[in-house]
Amino acid sequence: MIGLTSDGQPCISAELPALSGGSWSPALWSITGSVPYRIKIPAKGTPADEAHLLSGMERFLVLVQHHRRGVLAGALVLLAATAAVAAVLWYDHRQAERAWELHRQATLLYLARPADQPVKADQNLKQAIVLYRQVVDQYPRSPSAHLALYHLANALLQANDLGGAIEAYQKYIATYGANKTMLGLVYQRLGYAYLLHGDRDQAVTAFLAVLDVPGALNKDHALFELGKMEEAQSRPEGALAHYQELMKSYPNSPLASEATVRIKALEAKKGPADAGSGGPEGAAPPSAKPMKP
Repeated sequence: MIGLTSDGQPCISAELPALSGGSWSPALWSITGSVPYRIKIPAKGTPADEAHLLSGMERFLVLVQHHRRGVLAGALVLLAATAAVAAVLWYDHRQAERAWELHRQATLLYLARPADQPVKADQNLKQAIVLYRQVVDQYPRSPSAHLALYHLANALLQANDLGGAIEAYQKYIATYGANKTMLGLVYQRLGYAYLLHGDRDQAVTAFLAVLDVPGALNKDHALFELGKMEEAQSRPEGALAHYQELMKSYPNSPLASEATVRIKALEAKKGPADAGSGGPEGAAPPSAKPMKP
């Protein structure tokens, strides 16, 4: 029969029949008497002891020893990959430092152009252009490359290299067009370059592009330039539309007051100016020359 011992362990108990005569001796109790005996059943699921853990570690070491060539090769590959990543990061850091230093020197030269020393100012401008171009050409992956390209275009425009400036602005748009913070300003400067180059249609396209840039902070400037260009083409209705949009959308713009003056002037002379072929000198359309960049 199955039962429990005094300490709660499971056991099997059985009784043996007594021999004839009913007598038994202690030495022969297991075969002469009716004495119960118990068999303990060990509990299952006992945790592994230190010997088992040690055996597992030994098996792991044996496995590593058996495949030592593969393990060594994997370790070498991992070490080489780590070293390569570290080298690339260090190289990029050094490149960024050099690019930033060149950009800093170029900016100092660009700003240090004394008005009373035209020769020195021209020399500094030319040196700044050289350094900006060096950053753009030699360190295109550096964080300062996009600023160097923008400042290069501005410096070329200042040096009256209109073709070079237009090309640099277009390169910025093609390369860093995702930078919406700068994109609106680049389109505006491109519009100025086209105006100075005599290409009004491209200038209009550039200024209109500013209005399409999400979050651009210079849309008031673009509207003002578009209004001035409409005036220069003797199209007062178009000019009024741009000035009124500026007043409506950007009432706190520094250009709002001048837009108000131009709106009043256009409305005052719209009738008489259209009626006569030769109006007074004050009726001539304002110049479309862009504001100095």
